[in-house]
Amino acid sequence: MTEATDVTDASVERRTGVWNDAGRPVAERVEALLAEMTLEEKVSQLGSHWEMRRDEEAQGEVAPMESAMSAGKLAFEQEIVDGEGHLTRTYGTTALSVSEGAADLRARQAAVVAASRFGIPAIAHEECLTGFTAYQATVYPTSLAWGATFDPDLIEEMAAAIGRDMAAVGVQQGLSPVLDVVRDARWGRVEETIGEDPHVVGTVGTAYVQGLQRAGILATLKHFAGYAASRAGRNHAPVHIGPRELHDVILPPFEMAVREGRVGSVMNSYADLDGEPPAASHRLLTEILREQWGFEGTVVADYWSVAFLESMHRAAADQPEAARLAISAGLDVELPHTGGYRTLARQVRDGTLDEAVVDRSVRRVLRQKVELGMLDAGPGETWEPAVDESTDLDSASNRALAKKVAERSLVLLKNDDGVLPARPEALSGKRVAVVGPSADEPRTMMGCYSFPNHVLAKYPEGTFPHRGIGVPMPTILESLREAWGDAEITHASGCPIVEHDASRIAEAAEQAAAADLAVVTVGDLAGMFGAGTSGEGCDVEDLRLPGAQQELVETVLDAAEASGTEVVLVVVSGRPYALGAVAERCAAIVQAFFPGEEGGPALAELLTGAVEPAGRLPIGVPALPGGQPAGYLAAPLGQNSQGVSNLDPTPLYPFGHGLSYTTVEYSAWEVSAAEIPVDGTVEVSATVTNTGERPVDELVQLYVGDRIAQVARPVRQLIGYARAALAPGESKQVTFEVHADRFSFIGVDLRRIVEPGTMDLWIGRSAGDLPLAGEIELTGALREVTGARVMTTPARVG
Repeated sequence: MTEATDVTDASVERRTGVWNDAGRPVAERVEALLAEMTLEEKVSQLGSHWEMRRDEEAQGEVAPMESAMSAGKLAFEQEIVDGEGHLTRTYGTTALSVSEGAADLRARQAAVVAASRFGIPAIAHEECLTGFTAYQATVYPTSLAWGATFDPDLIEEMAAAIGRDMAAVGVQQGLSPVLDVVRDARWGRVEETIGEDPHVVGTVGTAYVQGLQRAGILATLKHFAGYAASRAGRNHAPVHIGPRELHDVILPPFEMAVREGRVGSVMNSYADLDGEPPAASHRLLTEILREQWGFEGTVVADYWSVAFLESMHRAAADQPEAARLAISAGLDVELPHTGGYRTLARQVRDGTLDEAVVDRSVRRVLRQKVELGMLDAGPGETWEPAVDESTDLDSASNRALAKKVAERSLVLLKNDDGVLPARPEALSGKRVAVVGPSADEPRTMMGCYSFPNHVLAKYPEGTFPHRGIGVPMPTILESLREAWGDAEITHASGCPIVEHDASRIAEAAEQAAAADLAVVTVGDLAGMFGAGTSGEGCDVEDLRLPGAQQELVETVLDAAEASGTEVVLVVVSGRPYALGAVAERCAAIVQAFFPGEEGGPALAELLTGAVEPAGRLPIGVPALPGGQPAGYLAAPLGQNSQGVSNLDPTPLYPFGHGLSYTTVEYSAWEVSAAEIPVDGTVEVSATVTNTGERPVDELVQLYVGDRIAQVARPVRQLIGYARAALAPGESKQVTFEVHADRFSFIGVDLRRIVEPGTMDLWIGRSAGDLPLAGEIELTGALREVTGARVMTTPARVG
């Protein structure tokens, strides 16, 4: 384990003033401080420092461009001469205990404060995509699993727990959530998204923002904007979408998190958007984000994106020009370390950059530091991060919450003849074959930004406890052995996840054929830049299962069918895979989207019936591996064309799909009015009844379709959802309050409008299972929607 780095204290005489008076208005304090700062001191607030602290035994880099982009990086002592804006990933870069990380952070902050004439500390930021990305911190389910819960309240609770841990060890900002809407599941970072629907992404993502910021941590929206819509699903690839897709699909989650979540920070997208790099886009970073939506926080650079303006986009001749383009567009802070922004003071003095542009960004950074209480130290006092070194980053309460999120994220896709739940008493004395590469590999439970996969995977096996993961993580095999304790359980991996090696498939098939029940586990192993099958830079050509796993499943099914063994397929992955004809041959299928450190026990409880399946698909499961991109938000020409094309994009399991262990009936459709004005509100209701013998948490979904519109619109689109907890035999009415703004779209003249006409409405279980339908008429003249609009659909359940 790496030791914390010693930091030289280069003190200067400190000045105090109005800016230190916590009783004065924030704006007054900021302006007073800004007026006293030199140009170099201002510019210092717009950069960061990343101390990599490489270990000799670690292999590889966080990113392949790291070395190239770090050229010219200054040593820490040189970097902080005039102060520092941010500290990059003090805890998240290498394996430091809380006490080691705290010592390192304290030393660095003390040096930054001592070097500043005004005692201004740096904002310490960390990753938190699957929990706090730090050694021995809880690994929660990844973002796609959050989407599968369709439970914003639970995700807000999880985010608050993550934020409390980060705040307890002296961190101020978290680089999450990802609000990219999936447009092509071949993209490696699908696991980091919340799904393919902007309403689910927006509501769940905004809840995460509110939870994190309630704990005192600035949330950071990623990646603004269009990153997930790259051509061919390639990372860092061009994005060629029109303004309607941008404004109707890509931007709404960000707008919701800004307007309703009051998010503190936004991070730009790497990809160029119709040729324009977002890091240099005044339209995105200023006109839309600030002028239209009212965003007041800071825009921070995705790592090296300022440098990329020269080296990858070729939009700048050199780093000074890249820096000038970025800050002029509205990008405030360069991350992960200061590069081109170091030239800003010289550019102001040369007359190529107006100092007011620098002041604008510095003002935003200082405001956040004041609001965080980082400038409250008065005369004779020195600010230092408040760190509780007794903090258990993987506490029992964290693990219980991680398990709850995992349980509610698991999706039962298929369950023929009630093969599930497989109760322990029913399997007593019987043989169960648990086969497949995911069964006994704990890393398959985690996303690429989990600390074990992001950092610890670079170390030799055995370097860290708990199979190199640092935290206890029961595997599926271990969890099933505990749950089915009286059954005879055998195991064979069959094949690896990443490499194509079919040499052990026969052994797995033999075990399945000899068993009464076979559980086949397949899926992904997350990594970075090609080191895994899912994750950043781990894009795929098509949606076939990785490696030899397709052959494994088919061979096991052949053997099982010959012997009469029932097969339950468990897919643990970061994206949906095309299951095709395989699905027809499995008795049951469960989808888990990287369910985290408690994923094994959660899966065991679902399979045994200890918990009720509650997850629903935040992204459809395709029938065929090609034909990308696909998605349920398609307009009529994007649906099955009934013979016009020989390719049918209809998913095998649609968006919103998920079964339970009981049956629910939908009835009593009601609409409060047959027609409403184009600025009116209507209530849409249905009754759901549990007609089975087990309790259920039913996800009731409301969809809309614009029957005739001036532009091609999605055939159906989710505009509301609500969960109804039902005991056996119980009925509840679910009522959605729908404002006409929820029917708005970008018209032919690129204005957002609500158009009079007929709107089709459906309530049901998924985008492909909508038993209740009706319509309303929007009346009056076409209405342009400007400024803030209604972006959610409140629901009452009772």
